[in-house]
Amino acid sequence: MAAYSGKGRIRASISLLFLLVLIPLPVLAADNGQSTLLNELFGQINGFLAQILFFDVLFFIEDAQFPFIVAWLIAAGVYLTLRMSFINLRMFRHAWHIIRGRYTKPGDLGEVTPFQALTTALSATVGLGNIAGVAIAVGVGGPGATFWMIIAGLIGMTTKFTEATLAQTYREVRPDGHIMGGAMEYLSRGLADHGLARAGRWLAVLFCLMAIGASLGGGNAFQVSQSLSAVKQSVPLLQSQPWIYGVVMATLVAIVIIGGIRRIAHVAEAIVPTMVIVYLGACLFIILANAERVPEVFGLIVSEAFSFKAGMGGFLGVVMMGFKRAAFSSEAGIGSAAIAHAAAKTPYPVRQGIVALMEPFIDTVVICTMTALVIIITGVYNAPEHAALVQANQGAALTSKAFGSVISWFPYILTFSVVLFSFSTMISWSYYGERCWSWLFGECASLVYRLIFVAFVFIGSVTSATNILDFSDLLLLGMSFPNLIGLYILSGKVRRMLDEYLQRLRSGELDREVREAA
Repeated sequence: MAAYSGKGRIRASISLLFLLVLIPLPVLAADNGQSTLLNELFGQINGFLAQILFFDVLFFIEDAQFPFIVAWLIAAGVYLTLRMSFINLRMFRHAWHIIRGRYTKPGDLGEVTPFQALTTALSATVGLGNIAGVAIAVGVGGPGATFWMIIAGLIGMTTKFTEATLAQTYREVRPDGHIMGGAMEYLSRGLADHGLARAGRWLAVLFCLMAIGASLGGGNAFQVSQSLSAVKQSVPLLQSQPWIYGVVMATLVAIVIIGGIRRIAHVAEAIVPTMVIVYLGACLFIILANAERVPEVFGLIVSEAFSFKAGMGGFLGVVMMGFKRAAFSSEAGIGSAAIAHAAAKTPYPVRQGIVALMEPFIDTVVICTMTALVIIITGVYNAPEHAALVQANQGAALTSKAFGSVISWFPYILTFSVVLFSFSTMISWSYYGERCWSWLFGECASLVYRLIFVAFVFIGSVTSATNILDFSDLLLLGMSFPNLIGLYILSGKVRRMLDEYLQRLRSGELDREVREAA
C-alpha cells in the first residue's frame, strides 16, 4: 500500500483517532482507592464476553464446569493431531536439524532465521504463565492438573505446526520489504480460496481486533503489573514509587520495538535461552535436592489426574484447569505465534511448521512441568499457611514461597526470571499487535501502534484496573475462535503439503538442495 494514497491517509487518520482514544482510557482507570466508572464498564463487558466464550458445555452434569472455549481448543488439538498423523511426535529429530541451521540456504526469503522466529515466539509464550499460571493450576486443581497440562502441550504441538505452516503459505511481502503474515492472512486469503472470501475477511478483522486488545493488556500492562509485584519485594523504593519501574521498562521496550522484527528477533535470540537456562537451573536444583521424592510425585500426578473421589465434576475440573492454564501458557490455537513464524526465512512452509511444534514442548511439557514439580515437591500448594495465596490466585507469590523454602535467596533468582519473562513477552506481543494494526490500517500507521504500546507499558505500572486486564485475557482466549475455524477449513491443504515435504525429505532431495547451494 502506498504511504500517500487516499486509502492510506484515511487509515492513518483512523489509527491516530485510536491513539487519541486509547491512551487516556487506562489513565482514567488508574486506582485512586475507589472503583472507577471505566473499570465498572469493562466489568459489564467482561460478563457479556464470559457468557459467550465461557458458557458451560457440560451444564447437564451436576457440579461440572467446562467452558466452551476450553473445549474448543481441546477438540481442535485432538482433531489436528489425528489429521496430521501425530506429526508432533514424529519430527523431533528433523526439527532439531532445522533449528541448528542444517537446511538454511543463502537467499531464502524472509526477515529472520527459523531459530530467531522460534525464540521470538517462545519469548511471547514463555512468561508469567509458566510461573504464576502453573502454580494456580496446581493450587486449585491439585497435582493431577499437571498431567492434563502435559497432554494439552503435546496436542498443542500439532496446532502450532498447522498455524505456522499456514502463516508461511499465505504470508505477503510488502513493498517496503516487511512481511505480513499470521492468522489474519490465512483467514482472509486462505478462506477466499475456498469461496469464503467475505466470511474470511470478517474473521480476520475480528482476530486482529482481539489481538490488539490482548497485546495491550495481557501482553503488556499485565506483564508489567505482575513483574512489578515481584520486584517490589527486592526493591522497597518501588513500593511507593512504582512509576520508576514503568519508566525504565517503557524505555527498554521502546529501544527494542522501534527497530521492528529484526531487532526484536535479535534480542529474543539472546534473552530466551538465558532466561530458560537460569529458571530451569533453579528448578533442577530443587528437584535434584529432593530426587528421592520424584517417583512419588509423578505417581501422585498420574493418580490425581484420574481421580473421581470428588465425583465427575471434580475430575472434569482438574482436566479443565490443566488445559486452561496450558492454553494461556503455550498459546497453541490462539494464532499469535503464527505472526512471528511468518517472517522466517524458509522455502518450505511445512519446514517452519515443524520448527513451531517445538514451542509447546519447550514451554508447556518442559518448563511448566518443572514448575509444577517444584510446587508439588515443596508442598506449598496445599500448605495451610499459603491457602490465602491460592485463594487469591497469586501464583507468582506461591512459586516464590516454593523457591524460598529451599534456599532463602532463591526468590531473587525468581524475581530476575520474572523480569526477563515479562520483558520478552512484551517485545514479542508488541510485534503481534503491530502486525495486526498494520493489517487493519496500513504499514504507515505502525509507528502509531508502537507509541501506544510504549504508553501502556508505563500505564501498567501505575494502574490496577483489574477488569481491563481481565478483558484482555478474554480477548486472548477469544482469538482462538476465528483462528481455529480457519485451521479446520485449511487443514486438508496443510496435510497435502506435509505429505509432499516428507516425500522429499525421505528421498534425500532436501539434503541435495543444501549441498548444491553450499
